[in-house]
Amino acid sequence: MFIFTDKLQQTEKININNDKQIIFSTVNNKDIINWLKKHSFPESFIEDIQSEDQSITYEEADEFKFLVLKYIKFDEEENLLYDDSNVVFIITENKLFILAEERDIIVELAKKFAKRRHKYKNFEYLLYQIADILIDNTILIIDVIDEALENLEDSIFHEDIEEDELQKDIYYARRTLNRITKVSIHEKDVLNRMYHRFDNEVKENLKYEFIDLNEHLKYLINESKTLLDRTGYLLNLHMGILSTKMNKAMQRLAAISLIFLPLTFVVGNYGMNFEYMPELHWKYGYLMTWIINLTIAGSIYWWLKKKKWI
Repeated sequence: MFIFTDKLQQTEKININNDKQIIFSTVNNKDIINWLKKHSFPESFIEDIQSEDQSITYEEADEFKFLVLKYIKFDEEENLLYDDSNVVFIITENKLFILAEERDIIVELAKKFAKRRHKYKNFEYLLYQIADILIDNTILIIDVIDEALENLEDSIFHEDIEEDELQKDIYYARRTLNRITKVSIHEKDVLNRMYHRFDNEVKENLKYEFIDLNEHLKYLINESKTLLDRTGYLLNLHMGILSTKMNKAMQRLAAISLIFLPLTFVVGNYGMNFEYMPELHWKYGYLMTWIINLTIAGSIYWWLKKKKWI
């Protein structure tokens, strides 16, 4: 799909020759699979290349180096939900293959790689550059999630969000952050193991580059854990606000009951059917009952208002 020699070239038909080449393509490209088989690439590794279940790993043999990292990508349907896809690196004597299942991922990696002012030292250095592109992409996603959580917090405070949407967004954010944490930890271990297997000269030349990768991965691990804690805080904040609103509603119901309870007592007394009730034949008995009820109700209302119950 893309061949990089002195510059990036896009092609549908990959011409794999004996020159030094950097090739970006999909994992199911038949030309590449046939070339790997022709050069005694193990069948088990070819199966690993084409399997999306393959975990992050680094393997090394006499003829090749094999590395699998993860590309974190946006989900087109759900907000804050991200998925990961394998990016496979194969280094031979004069070839560097960068393979992914989706064409869009390959196009993005190839274009970002072409924009960088890389020093064409060796394949190990170029592998570092693409690993750095993948890690920078994950950092961008962390920044997007951070901003989204800030917006969620504002929405919670302004009560401008549906409960179902909030719970779904936080669930997807937690799922993504957990995945980023695991991926970053595995990538850190694998890249360090790969670095320590390099020749001493290569290790010395790439010392600061891999320190930079380690720092970025540490940032991803720490930041994703921090944002995970923040999602828990947002859930607690939302539940606290809901609890406060419920308490206020119950408080108002209690206040209404407190007003009507003594009125019910007074009216209940005058609802009894006794012949000799003092106010039964009194001309102003009905009016007096209303005055008593309104006085009691007004006094209780004033007291509740003073206590800020209503």
